Amino acid sequence: MCDTMVSITKDGVLFAKNSDRDANESQILEWHAGTTHDRQERLRCTWIEIPQVASTHAVLISRPWWMWGAEIGANDKGVVIGNEAVFTNEPYEGPALLGMDLLRLGLERSATAPEAAGVVVDLLERYGQGGPCSYEHPKFTYHNSFLIADTSGAILLETAGRRWATKEISAGSLAISNCLTIDGFAERHGEVVRARAASCAPRKARTSASASKATHPVELMAGLRDHGDRASPRWSAINGAMSAPCVHAGGLVVSSQTTASWISDLRAPVLHWATGSSAPCTSLFKPVRVDDPVDLGPSPTNHFDPRTLWWRHEQLHRATMADHAGLLARYRPARDRTEAEWLSTRPSSSEAFAMADLLERQWLADVIAAGAHDRRPGWLQRHWRALDRAAGIDLKIAA
Repeated sequence: MCDTMVSITKDGVLFAKNSDRDANESQILEWHAGTTHDRQERLRCTWIEIPQVASTHAVLISRPWWMWGAEIGANDKGVVIGNEAVFTNEPYEGPALLGMDLLRLGLERSATAPEAAGVVVDLLERYGQGGPCSYEHPKFTYHNSFLIADTSGAILLETAGRRWATKEISAGSLAISNCLTIDGFAERHGEVVRARAASCAPRKARTSASASKATHPVELMAGLRDHGDRASPRWSAINGAMSAPCVHAGGLVVSSQTTASWISDLRAPVLHWATGSSAPCTSLFKPVRVDDPVDLGPSPTNHFDPRTLWWRHEQLHRATMADHAGLLARYRPARDRTEAEWLSTRPSSSEAFAMADLLERQWLADVIAAGAHDRRPGWLQRHWRALDRAAGIDLKIAA
């Protein structure tokens, strides 16, 4: 599932998103330069081909490893988009454009938030949305809502099949989760049962409160790391820790994990902050810029590879979860100090990623050396052991 929020402050626009997906589904931070194209060129998206346009903008995206589209992204014109899975009473089509494809296409083909909304609507009406939305669960599909922001404001675009509605946000704040919200459209097209299973309402309540108070990226960082009314996850055998924005997998019926997090400070000069890794509570937000590509090494897949940024961090994340409160406390002060320094000094992206990699290696060694016992319920331990086996990751944590 996901949570996305925007705050229109007196100084400009702030945006944030947690991307919640399958626990072993790594995400890739990718930079793509602006390009001109042959008008006869065809573009292969995740499931279908569509005509390419004459030129595309430079983009920075966070993309699930197996799909063409993106969960979060920004372009060189200051447009940023996050999408949400929503469940509706409209029919679900076969292979078409995924919501993530529409998100990336909106970024590549627009210079403003209204223009991006228009691109998404046009493509939605022409090609529809549909097809498997999960690599691990190919029968899982959904419709999408989009929060689209630029330096002037934001637009909420909600869809149900090929139907859609929009809402403009020019002041205040807005948060969305896995349910339709636009008056009239939500009542006509919303599907309540699956939205309730996804804990849309409690997460949306938390992110709405965070967005309403956010005047700086540090407050959005705290909002994305929110575990609800306690410092560590509250577990449910039904849907894991899905009742708060910092989602941790573990549900036996519905299971989702925050696999990437992103914040955009659209006040001049525009700067984005991305984890490039799962679980914002165990991650560092690194400064990233659309015009400053960073070599992050090989692209990850759904199998453990220590050469990749996402899986290197996953060792720290999974080791910490054995005793979240006790083990996170060992490095949370250093995490917060480092981000505070970066927010003040704004290092280059390459410097920040290199420092983050070094710090996380040190934190992992300390967490392992602590020899903490796994304090999670037995069913949750078994759930994660199965995920670890599927990914081929081995953690030396005491039972």
